[in-house]
Amino acid sequence: MRALALALVAAGVLASSAAADGLPVLGIDVGAQGVTTVTGPDRYVTIPDGARTLVERTARTGGAVLGVSWLRGNFTIPAVAYDSSASGLSADGRHLVLIEPRRAFPRAETTFALLDASRLRLTRVITLRGDFSFDAISPHGATMFLINYTSPTDPTRYAVRAYDLRAGRLLAEPVVDPREHGDEMRGRPLTRTMSLDGRWAYTLYDGGGTKPFLHALDTVGRTAHCIDLPALAGRRDLWQLRLTRTQAGLRVGDVLEVSTTDFAIRSPRAAASFPVGAAAGGSVVVAALLGWALFRLRRRVEGQSVKGS
Repeated sequence: MRALALALVAAGVLASSAAADGLPVLGIDVGAQGVTTVTGPDRYVTIPDGARTLVERTARTGGAVLGVSWLRGNFTIPAVAYDSSASGLSADGRHLVLIEPRRAFPRAETTFALLDASRLRLTRVITLRGDFSFDAISPHGATMFLINYTSPTDPTRYAVRAYDLRAGRLLAEPVVDPREHGDEMRGRPLTRTMSLDGRWAYTLYDGGGTKPFLHALDTVGRTAHCIDLPALAGRRDLWQLRLTRTQAGLRVGDVLEVSTTDFAIRSPRAAASFPVGAAAGGSVVVAALLGWALFRLRRRVEGQSVKGS
């Protein structure tokens, strides 16, 4: 069976079976996209194989299989947002974190598997009491950040916790924005993007149905910033918005931009939204519509003049 699974992986047959978990709900799956870094050459996926987990490393370009290994137990690539954004791979490409899939909410304990990413070799298994999901890992694998669900009935209430992978311990103090009250940071993670160097994890939250915000996590400094986004409150398309990197910072859909230096909020520039050709084309369309309206108005006036004579 293992030989058959390896052959199927090499053929790309099982890639679509890769599953992911970590959020407080079931069924969020990163699928065959697995996890990669912003600039890294490799992609990782996990495939359930009975009582074991098949971990596959492939070339990001071309999809060639570069290595496979089996882990005892059931582990998956963590999903960190409801749009199936994936995480778990450090920016240097050396550390991969997998999480045991949840079967219910809440759960009494959470288990993570740490791998040497290049060799696909298990280095450590970490089991924590309480309900956690994976959030991010620092660029060189010194710290992993977790979402600790603090309410057994409300998954929008949580605390961000840091786990020192070198010391092997969960730090007592949560990672919070010092300007915010701890109970103000709540909600569901909608989408995620990373800085190019893998240091900053940017997550758009719905704010628990009230005021959406952008959570900026510094995985090196172990600090966080919460940027309130009142302009997104009440939007029906909030769950469809995505974060994209721009020269100035981040763009939230086509609604607004957030500077990643001072976290100032700005309206997106129209020139950045449309290429010059499209803007020129839009002007032509507007002129054509205006000309047609004037033509219709003139014909109506002429018709009334004929009737009056």
